[in-house]
Amino acid sequence: MQSTKLKTLLIYKYLRKYSDEDNPLSSHQLIELLNKDGVVCERKSIYSDVKALNQCGFEIESVFSPKRGFYLKSREFTSPEIRLLIDAVNSAGFITPQKTLSLTDKLRGLLSDNQAESLSSQVYKEGVNKCDNEEIYNIIDVLDDAIARHKKVSFKYRTRKIDKENKKSYTTKIFIVSPYALIWKDDRYYLVCNKSSHDNLMNLRLDRIRNITVLEENARPVSECSEYDVFDPADYSSKMFNMFSGKVETVTLRCHLDLREQILDRFGSKIPLTAVDIWHFETNVKAAVSDGFVSWIMQFGDMIKVIRPYYLADMVKEKAEKILNVYEKKPSD
Repeated sequence: MQSTKLKTLLIYKYLRKYSDEDNPLSSHQLIELLNKDGVVCERKSIYSDVKALNQCGFEIESVFSPKRGFYLKSREFTSPEIRLLIDAVNSAGFITPQKTLSLTDKLRGLLSDNQAESLSSQVYKEGVNKCDNEEIYNIIDVLDDAIARHKKVSFKYRTRKIDKENKKSYTTKIFIVSPYALIWKDDRYYLVCNKSSHDNLMNLRLDRIRNITVLEENARPVSECSEYDVFDPADYSSKMFNMFSGKVETVTLRCHLDLREQILDRFGSKIPLTAVDIWHFETNVKAAVSDGFVSWIMQFGDMIKVIRPYYLADMVKEKAEKILNVYEKKPSD
C-alpha cells in the first residue's frame, strides 16, 4: 500500500523544483512525475495533497490562466535576493573556486529550475583572484566556537615569500591569540584578535590561516587591549582603513564639495558637513590613524586636506615626499 504521506512530500518536491509563477505544474504533469517515482494516483487526490500542504503553511497557489496548474508561491529567498548572494560569493576572494561553485549551486537550488536557469544567464562572473585555502569553512566554524566560549586559539599563519627566483613559496608563523570577531571588509574576511604580548587589536586574514585549534586557556578580556568593554564589530570596522590597526582619533578633514558623497558613503550620513567656502567643507570623523588611512586620504590628491591632528598631516606630507622622491630618481639610481 502506497504511503499518502510520501505522495504529498513528492508533490511538494516537484513544486519546489519545477514550479514558479510563470511555470505552474498541472495535475497531469504532477501525476506523470509521480508515476516516474512509482506512485500511482487519481487526479482528484492531487487537490487533497495541495490542500494539506497549504494547511502546513507551504503556500501552494492554484492558477487558471494563462496556464492551469499549481506553483510554490512562498520561498525562503526571491530571485533578486539569490542573485545578490551569488554575486557576493563570486566576488569574495576568501572563498576557493571549488567552494564557490558548490555554494552558488546550493543557492540556485533554492529557486525553481526555470528561475535558476534565467538567473545563471544574468549573473556576472568576474575573474576574481580566489584563495586556495580549502580549510576556510572549518576555520570559520572553529573561530565562531572559540569566540562564543571566550577561548584562545592557535594556528599557523602563512604569507607569500618574495625571492629573486620568483618561486611560489611561503613563510609560516605560529600565532596564539584571543579572538573577538570575524569581519568581512573589502571582500576579505578578517579575524580581529589580540596577541598577549601586545596591548592592541590586530587584524589577520582568514585565508592565510591553517591548522587552527581551540585552546583551553581563556581569551584575554577585550577591555584590556582596546577601547571597548564589549567589542563592537560595526564601530570597529567603520574606523579601519584597509584593515590597518591604529590609534582612534577625531580627525578634521577639509574636502572639496565634489567629495561629499564619497565622504558620506564612507563615514555615514550623521557626520557634520560644515561649509568653509563655496568650494570646500570640513568634517570631523572618528578613524584609526594608520598607513591605511594615509593611503585612503592620498587617493583623493589635492581634494582632501588633513586639518587635525597635526601629526596625521605630517604623515601624509611624509608619504607624498617619499613618492615624489621615487619618481625624481633617475633609472640608474
